[in-house]
Amino acid sequence: MSASPRLFHLVKYRSLWTHVRRKVTTWSPVGAAFNAKPPRRLDLFEKNVGLFGVPELSCPEGFQTATQTALKNTELLLHRACSCSPGVETVECFDQLSDGLCKVADLADFIKVAHPDPAHRDAAEKTCIEIGTVVEKLNTNVELCKSLKNLLVNPNVAAELDPDTKRVAELFMFDFEISGIHLDDKLRKQAVALHVKLLDLNNEFLISSHVPNRIAKSAIPEHLQVHFASEGSLIQIGGLHADSPNDLLREVAYRIYLYPNADLMECLEELLKCRYKLAKLVGYDSYGHRALKGTMAKNPETVMSFLQLLTEKLSQRTAKDFQMMRDMKKKLNPRNAELMPWDHPFLSGVLRAERYNIEPSLYSPYLSLGACMEGLNNLFSQLYGVSLMSEHPGAGEIWSDDVRKLAVVHETEGLLGYIYCDFFHRRDKPHQDCHFTIRGGRWCQETDQYQLPVVVLMLSLPHPTKSAPTLLTPGMMENLFHEMGHAMHSMLGRTRYQHVTGTRCATDFAEVPSILMEYFATDYRVISQFARHYETGQPLPESMVARLCESKKVCGAADTQLQIFYAVLDQIYHGKPQDRSTTEILKEMQEKFYGLPYIPNTAWQLRFSHLIGYGAKYYSYLMSRAVASMVWNQCFVQDPLNRDMGERYRREMLAHGGAKEPMLMVEGMLQRRPGIEDFVDALVSELNPNFETFLMDSEN
Repeated sequence: MSASPRLFHLVKYRSLWTHVRRKVTTWSPVGAAFNAKPPRRLDLFEKNVGLFGVPELSCPEGFQTATQTALKNTELLLHRACSCSPGVETVECFDQLSDGLCKVADLADFIKVAHPDPAHRDAAEKTCIEIGTVVEKLNTNVELCKSLKNLLVNPNVAAELDPDTKRVAELFMFDFEISGIHLDDKLRKQAVALHVKLLDLNNEFLISSHVPNRIAKSAIPEHLQVHFASEGSLIQIGGLHADSPNDLLREVAYRIYLYPNADLMECLEELLKCRYKLAKLVGYDSYGHRALKGTMAKNPETVMSFLQLLTEKLSQRTAKDFQMMRDMKKKLNPRNAELMPWDHPFLSGVLRAERYNIEPSLYSPYLSLGACMEGLNNLFSQLYGVSLMSEHPGAGEIWSDDVRKLAVVHETEGLLGYIYCDFFHRRDKPHQDCHFTIRGGRWCQETDQYQLPVVVLMLSLPHPTKSAPTLLTPGMMENLFHEMGHAMHSMLGRTRYQHVTGTRCATDFAEVPSILMEYFATDYRVISQFARHYETGQPLPESMVARLCESKKVCGAADTQLQIFYAVLDQIYHGKPQDRSTTEILKEMQEKFYGLPYIPNTAWQLRFSHLIGYGAKYYSYLMSRAVASMVWNQCFVQDPLNRDMGERYRREMLAHGGAKEPMLMVEGMLQRRPGIEDFVDALVSELNPNFETFLMDSEN
């Protein structure tokens, strides 16, 4: 969507809470926009501009129109890509082809899970299936592949390509190769069949992994039944109830929610077999080797070395953490002091709360949503010269009245893109915090303009009340900063090709910008700029921020070790097949990489939904955190608001999307090439106590 005069005509929001206490809680326009209820649309006859400003999407039927238009353009671009002379134009054709399909498919992928209207969700689902089928055909189109191969195998032509164009060409070729394009007809058909089968298995596992388990009411003590959903004579258990103070309730939930489902077990076993078969068919040693090509880690051997070394370095701290939990459990329940897997989340929370008074309700009054958005606006302004400007959406542009639209504007470059903020809880909305790319940025040769990126940030925050704005817990505030890190990665990138725009990069690099934002979210020099009590205007005390930061280190080694266990399990599942069940593998890895006992007749792996989107890549969270820690400590810890460092960070890490090898971007920022030992040391040093906090606490 191009910039319009409407952009700079900001809606004047007036906070529901400022008119009484104007002297102490006045907000900037962006802060006021999020601390007020959205204004009602006055012009009932305003033209419907369609979802995200796409005219065809003014009704559910428009998805079919948009799909057919995209498919017609695909045919034209396909012919052009196959007939043009090898060179830059070939890659541009491929990127235009990809962009045309992605603009419809990515939008539909979001609408099918987020739109409150079933008709829109169904129409979007059909679009996803239709375009997904076309993409599968394109990935096995021999003529299309030849046009790209002719470009890459010709040394004279390849030598004339700029680095970005060559990398994008290689990435497109990789997509062909993992689809089996280089195989003979018989084997290629096998690869296509495996792809189709995996789509179904992935979908089945993803859906079923969240389905509650049911058990007869009579099997559960009567006093616990009130904690679970009831369905006639059955009890429905849809989670672990990990934070419950009731030991028996946690145990019951753990044993029943994780009880093995034979059909789902078969689905997972078959899914892993198919992934391995496909990887071998297209020339890889395992699915893990295929999945890790192009990442920072590069191969499963490096990942396992990283996880094993981290386990060794944490071993003593992890043992101390588990001993602290045992002592606390003995104190709370002397009759049953054995530490079990269902105790870890609850007891670590108890220990944190006991050592540092971090009750969320003490923090929330200082963290109104408007204040946090104002803080983000200030931070981005100081680091990058970027402002978040609230813009009034057109009729039909948003899918729920409480969605806010932000224009991201640079002080000299102008409009960079749009962020739609779908922040509030509503029925049938996924309860997850995530970032969706709706449209990727790219330079459009056909219009000689830059296609502006469009993203959605989805949270599930409480609605404001008559007496107070939406108040965030520290965890909610950190999640907001985390997701905004993804959004700014999309906004600040200025890639030539949409195939590598923003977060379309290696998975173990994609989380670095979002995790780095968590460091800003817990630094008092940043927080002090916006965290103030919504009623009194008093700032959040520095000692409270310090306590919050230190509390995260309590049981931090055990928490990290749990993540290591999950990452190891993911690697083993996606390695070479073993002559044993996924449960037997889980039992062994739990003993070796976690330490708390495996519970018979449970199958945690059947709830491990990350195996779908993050198959063989779950380690990415840990590696990204290590890189973010190094960037923070080397570049921002001295001055988190330093403009020169912000510009360097944008130039070296955010601007390239996936157009540059991830480790080269890290090397450019740190001015050195870190190794596995550096990653491990960065994560271990995070757990070191800050003695200034103890001094601050003793003074208070």
